[in-house]
Order: sequence, then structure tokens, then C-alpha cells
Amino acid sequence: MGCFHHMEFSERTPLVYILAASHSGSTLLAMLLGSHPEICTVGELKFTSIGDADEYRCSCREEIGKCAFWLAVGEEMARRGFSFEVKNAGTDFRSEASPYARRLLRPLHRGPALEWIRDAALSLSPSWRTSFPEIQMRNAALAASLCKKTEKRVVVDSSKVGIRLKYLLRNIGLDVRVIRLVRDGRGVALTYTDPAQFADAQDPALRGGGTGKKREGERLPIEAAAREWLRSNQEAEAILRGIDPGRCTEVRYEELCADPDATLVRLFSFIGVDPAPVVRNFRNVEQHVVGNGMRLDTTSRIRLDERWKTAFSTVDLDVFDSIAGNMNIKMGYR
Repeated sequence: MGCFHHMEFSERTPLVYILAASHSGSTLLAMLLGSHPEICTVGELKFTSIGDADEYRCSCREEIGKCAFWLAVGEEMARRGFSFEVKNAGTDFRSEASPYARRLLRPLHRGPALEWIRDAALSLSPSWRTSFPEIQMRNAALAASLCKKTEKRVVVDSSKVGIRLKYLLRNIGLDVRVIRLVRDGRGVALTYTDPAQFADAQDPALRGGGTGKKREGERLPIEAAAREWLRSNQEAEAILRGIDPGRCTEVRYEELCADPDATLVRLFSFIGVDPAPVVRNFRNVEQHVVGNGMRLDTTSRIRLDERWKTAFSTVDLDVFDSIAGNMNIKMGYR
């Protein structure tokens, strides 16, 4: 493939990155953005949440390995010199790295000084020096292929994690803008305690990626759930401090649910597309999304989920507040 830094790109593909804690509404936001005639989304371009690709369902309900859309994307990637399958996408910086590099990539983003140390340590790995440019080229090629296949000009990546954003911002084939999506931490923490019940498809038979699995092994106690949400937002704050404020915007999940039309008009203007076309029936637009199980639901109705108010006990809420309450208040939630 040659050196990534010396590759020539006729143009940089505009990419909108949703930065958020998991289960903050990123799949909903991505699908709403993807209903715009100039924007495409397939959800999480890191493709690490698929699990068993022989069972995982695309949002079109087809097994993802047999989905005609994804097969066509593979053909477009092949024209660009890349072998591509969703089950082996090769776009995630962590999973494609050596064991040594994976250990270095495990900690969340913590600011420029520690990131300099991380990069210096990674540069000592010959395999990382080889794999990193390949992963970058593959991400740029995939974004361009998706735009080509869908005949749109902007792609949305709802991968959410900050360390991925750090490297995509360095990708010379991408023009990255960032939407930071925030949600009341108590609502997010509830989803971590029981993701099948509170963060998956409405139909139990379609949960667990379309398999109907109960996801018992993913459940976290409230202490761990609060820390997970807290760490995700600390990472987001750390990486956003190093980004041009003009290339970032923030949206609240609650704002999106309360007034989706006004929120989308604002976001479309930020992205640089015509702000007029807001499609309420976003599920009527063809989309092939990887991510949260709500992609398999059938209704376009947007409803604010605040089940944490009744599902959590007073003890649970006290535990959350002791760990992550200050961050929640800082973000405007009381």
C-alpha cells in the first residue's frame, strides 16, 4: 500500500464523529443524521460490537455477513485495494494491534502529556509502525467507499470512544468534526446494570445483536456502572481540550428527544449540509447500521427514556452520586 503519509487523496472525506459514553443515544442520533440526503451512517465504524457475525443482524434485519449493502461495500473497498468484510473490518486501532500495543492503547485518553508518552512507547513497536498506517488507510478508504456507495458526501461514525477519535483526527484522508453527545449519567448507568432490558431492541427476540440473548455477562453493579460513565466523560473532556472549538459541538440526549427538529437543524448547520431536510420517519430511509439494538426497532417515535427515576433505589442513587455525582452536576444534571 505504501506509506500512508505519502498517499495522495483527491479530497478528504467529511466525517462526523459522535463522542459519548456508550448508551447515551448515539445510535439514535446517527440514524437521525443519516436520514439527511447528504449524510450516510452505518453506526460504529470500529465494528467491535458485532460479536458472532454469523448471528449479528444489520438494521435491515439481514445477517450482516449476507447483507447486500455490506457485500457491495466490500466490492467498493476491493476497488480501492482493500479486502473487506464486516466481521474482519480491520478499522479498530485496539483490536488490530499487537498485544504490546493493545496494552498501551487500553488506558483512556488523559491529556497531551500522557498521550505523548503513549505515542512514544507505541513508536518502539515495529508492528505498530506497520499496522497503524494500514488501519488509517483502511478507515479513510471505508469512509470514501460508504459515500460512494450511498451517493452521499458526509459519513457519521458513532464509535464514541475517545482514543479512536484521537487517531482519526490525524487521518489525512478524513475531515473530522465532532459531536459530543451527553446524557444524564444516571440514565446511562442504568443501561450498564442491565443492557438487555434498558439498552437494546424493544422486541426481546431481537436483543443481543438479533439473537435474543439476555446479555447476562455484560451486567455491571452500580459502582462499576457509575465509574464507567465517569471515565468516559473524563476522557471526552481531555480530548476535546485539544480540538479547535469550531470543529466541535455538544448535544444533550434529552434535548434531542424533546425537540428533535430544532436539534437536527442546528447539527446539520454545524456539519455543513442544508439544514432544511428533517426526516421524522427516519426508519423509512434505507440504512444499514451497526450499534445499539434500537436499530432493529420499527417505530420512528422518539421518546425520552428516564426509567432510572423509578428503576434505581435510593441506595443506588446515593452510590452513583458518591462516585460520579460531581461530574453529573458539572454537566448540568441535578
